[in-house]
Order: sequence, then structure tokens, then C-alpha cells
Amino acid sequence: MKILKKILLAVLALLLLAGAAFWFSLDKETRGLLQTVPTNRDLLFWSVPQRDAAFRAMDRIPLLAKWHTALPSASPRALPAGRELKLPLDVNAYMASQRSAALLILQGGKLRLERYGLDFDAHGRWTSFSVAKSFTSILVGAALRDGAIKSMDDRVTEYVKGLKGSAYDDVSVQQLLTMTSGVRWNEDYADPNSDVARFNNHKPHPGEDALISYLRQLPRAAPAGERWNYSTGETNLIGILVMQATGKPLAEYLQEKVWQPAGMEQQATWLLSKTGQEISGCCLQAAARDYARFGQFILEGAQVGGEPVVADGWLQQATRKQADIGVPGRGYGYQWWTYGNGSFAARGIFGQGIFIDPQRQLVIVSNGNWAGGARDAAAMAERDAFYQAVQKAIDAEK
Repeated sequence: MKILKKILLAVLALLLLAGAAFWFSLDKETRGLLQTVPTNRDLLFWSVPQRDAAFRAMDRIPLLAKWHTALPSASPRALPAGRELKLPLDVNAYMASQRSAALLILQGGKLRLERYGLDFDAHGRWTSFSVAKSFTSILVGAALRDGAIKSMDDRVTEYVKGLKGSAYDDVSVQQLLTMTSGVRWNEDYADPNSDVARFNNHKPHPGEDALISYLRQLPRAAPAGERWNYSTGETNLIGILVMQATGKPLAEYLQEKVWQPAGMEQQATWLLSKTGQEISGCCLQAAARDYARFGQFILEGAQVGGEPVVADGWLQQATRKQADIGVPGRGYGYQWWTYGNGSFAARGIFGQGIFIDPQRQLVIVSNGNWAGGARDAAAMAERDAFYQAVQKAIDAEK
């Protein structure tokens, strides 16, 4: 008994020493964040200060999440400063209302506005939430060009064998990208019985992927291709499809196809699911300027040095309306939100966004933490009004 007690005390001492070493290995800011960051993953119930701390530190706290990394380019793309855009509004007041961590306007390839808030700056990485969906979309286009995915008309189950015999037998890659699979999915974050909530508690059989295990049990709600229904679960499935087709983790494929060729300056990190794969519908961490570089990369046709990264003609299809979302003048492409004037956007909860207007050679990057919650309708309307104000300001210069 005495021997066992001595062993336990020795183990406890080692754990305390390891914990202390971990704590003092962190920089001062991260130690401060650890005192504020929540310990659970149910971010919809975090307080505003907890979100302020966590959104900039998701990839610095192993207790909160795990991640894969996409390394930056050895030759980062320059973002030259342009003449500051004159806007008919108080930008500081707008940022305060939006609780903006970063607001960048890139026009004609030049930075015409760059401001930060919430004690954030150009050197930090902010989480993207569903903005990651549009990154995942581009990786599908790259896999098509590489021949890893043969056709947008292919059945999903040709690539994700674990879904054979489920409602996904009838779903094409294109229908998955446009969220028109017709498979039932409830994304109501406030509903404890929604699929989003139930999936978090789903226990797959040993050796099964949690997402595939959950999705294969869902029934059909409508014929494939007939009805749009927002589903992060299906974007996560797109990521699995790309990984199965290419044989590469998403972060590695992102590094190969986008992050390094497009000249990103800082590393990006992509959070992992409980089964160890990138959460392709969410949770890419990057610097605001690299989000802007991604927007410019898309604006220039997703090509580098005249060489396209995605299949011919694919980007034009991806960024135009493919599905009716029930909002006049708006639509959904291949994981991009579309506007009737030819603009399109990547959007994430709590105020994350990349807005792209090809006509005006315009990219607007927004990172934030909306006080009103994940889908703050007033904040969203205010942001759309800001986009329009920027467009009018650019038109007034002509």
C-alpha cells in the first residue's frame, strides 16, 4: 500500500511539473486568454467576453480544440496601400456597433481601408466559422481540375462509400454543394432537438466516422435537387468527400492549392472534428490580410500566374445563383451566397465575412463578435448596408 501511495504521489508531482512547464511556455497574452476562454465547445452559450477571448485563440489552446496547419508562402503577396476610401459614414461607430475585430477594404488590389478592434491586430488569427465553407468549395474545384473528382454529376456515394444504402444514394456532388440534397437536416441552433444539437451527442460505433454514422440514418425530406436547405453537416460531408477523393487532409490540400500559391503571409489552422478530420463547414483560423488575399485570389479567377487552380468554368458556376433561398435578389451557389448584381460572399456566424464584387474589383473582409448572437439580424442588415455604402463610394470616384 505504501509503495502504491509513493507511485501515485510521484505521478502527481510529474503532472504538476508538466502543467507548470506548459503554463510558463505560453506567451503572456495566451496565459491571459486561458483565464477567460470557456472550457466547453458549446460556443452558442458563451458570454461575449468569452467569445472575444476564444475567437482569436482557438488554435492556441489544445484543451479547447485540435487542428491541422497550412503553412504560408515563402513569397507572400504584397498588399500595397491605396488612397483611403472616403465613406459617407463613421467607420469607427460602425465597427463598434458590429463589434469588429477587423475590417479591410481591398479595391483594385490595394488596401483602401484597414482597421482593427477588440484589441486585435494584423498579426493575429481570427476564426472564420462558416466562411470556411467557401474555402472548402474551392478545394472541390481544385479536385475536379486534378481529376480526383471526375464530375459534378457523380453520386456522393461513389466517393463516400460509408453512405451507400442511405438517402445519399440519390445525391450528386453538385446537389451537395448547393445544399439541395433533399436529405432532412435541421440547423436551428436554438432547438435542442435539431440535428446540429443531436449530432454533437451522437456516439458512432467503434471505427466509424461520426458524421457518416449520423448522416446515413437521416431520411429524405424532398426529391434531390428540388429544395434548398442550409446544412453545415453536408458541408462537413463535402470535406470528407474531398479527402476521400484526393487522399489528403484538407489543410494539406489547402496549402498545396491555395495557401502557398496565392501568397499567404501567415499560417492558417483548421480545427478538427472528434474523429480527427478538418471541420470543413467551419473553423479555419487566419489573419485578416490573408482572408483579403483569398478574396483577391477568387476575384482574379482562382488562378496564379495565369494558371487556374480550379476546373475551367467552374468558378463562374460556383459564384452565381444555383439555388433559390427564398430571399428576393439573393441565392446560393457552390457554398457561396450570391447577390443579384453579380456580387457574392462567404459568411460566418457572429459577423465573419468576405464580400466580393467583381464589377468594382472589390473585396471586403469582416471579422467580429456580434453582441446579438450567432445570427444577429440587425447586425447582418447593417453589414449589408455597409457593403452598399462602399459600392456607392467607389462609384462616386468615377
